[in-house]
Amino acid sequence: MSKIEPAEHLIAPQSPAPAQATNTGRRRVMFALLAGVVALAGIGYGTYWGTYARYIVSTDNAYAAAEIAQVTPAVGGTVRQVAVNDTQAVKRGDVLVVIDDTDARLKLAEAEAEYGRAVRKVRGFEANDTGLRAQIAARDAEAQRAQGQLEVAQSDFDRARIDLQRRSALSASGSVSGDELTRAQNAFTTAKANLEVARASVEQARANRESAVGSRSANTVLIDNATLESNPEVALARARRDQARVDLERTVVRAPVDGVIARRQVQVGQRVQAGATLLSVVPVAQIHVDANYKEVQLKQVRAGQRVELRADLYGDDVVYHGTVAGFAGGTGAAFAAIPAQNASGNWIKVVQRLPVRIEIDPQDLVSHPLQVGLSMHANIDTRSNTLVRN
Repeated sequence: MSKIEPAEHLIAPQSPAPAQATNTGRRRVMFALLAGVVALAGIGYGTYWGTYARYIVSTDNAYAAAEIAQVTPAVGGTVRQVAVNDTQAVKRGDVLVVIDDTDARLKLAEAEAEYGRAVRKVRGFEANDTGLRAQIAARDAEAQRAQGQLEVAQSDFDRARIDLQRRSALSASGSVSGDELTRAQNAFTTAKANLEVARASVEQARANRESAVGSRSANTVLIDNATLESNPEVALARARRDQARVDLERTVVRAPVDGVIARRQVQVGQRVQAGATLLSVVPVAQIHVDANYKEVQLKQVRAGQRVELRADLYGDDVVYHGTVAGFAGGTGAAFAAIPAQNASGNWIKVVQRLPVRIEIDPQDLVSHPLQVGLSMHANIDTRSNTLVRN
């Protein structure tokens, strides 16, 4: 009896070659596709880099900034009213703080009184000039009268002297009595005394005239080459009056710019000094961006180049358009309170950042307002218009 073999030994084994060939083909196709994708990605990135990316200088170390207006009073006093609060929007000229104006009004009244007194004083100088001119004329007349009296006295003296000489010559021969000679001597003495009096009167008249001339000269100095309004006395009093008037107006503190109130520190009833900070006004419509670029990024950056900006507040959906306005005069480290001591032996080179000021299109700020200190992302297009770095 023959032996029966198992059925599996009767089935011929199949070759694995077709399955392996299929898998190998699939892998080759996948690798080819992957290589194609990589090649396309490389070509795309190279094109992107060559035509755009290499011209863009980016940083996210950028922040919104503004020239914040510190509001300080020009005069001191007690605060009577505070018309604004933090976050309130104001326009230039709006009333912010009112200081009690009692002292300022009293000083203005005093200054106006001083001005009126100065005007009257100068008018008195002008009136004195007319009176002194008339006084000089009177002194001239007195001098002329005294000169005439001197001439009369001189004539009387000469006649008395000649008469005395004649009678003295005749008295020896007895032709003239002693009484007549005595009268001649008395007349000579009287004429001589009158002559001295006349001479003294002439000197006194001259002195009086010189005194009047000197008084008029001194008065003329006070009003010479000046009208009533241009006189120094009046001009000084007017300046003090105007200053007092300005101080009164300054008791009302107004907004210097359009913006938003921030850091209000003043309260009603507080006694403030001139120059003390009361609050701040942030001009949100004039916000710019300070972008801190690494020094190695600024080789091709110039003033005037276009900038695209994005704020973390609005995300990538909102794009601001700006322009490079200029570069800071030094890096942040150079202006630090404690600058790096690079001369020490432990020096380690650190790439510095230079602040770049970027002006934002005002229309963009109107559509999407910003506040000071918000984080920004800045992309400078170095292909755009370039100016000489300032």
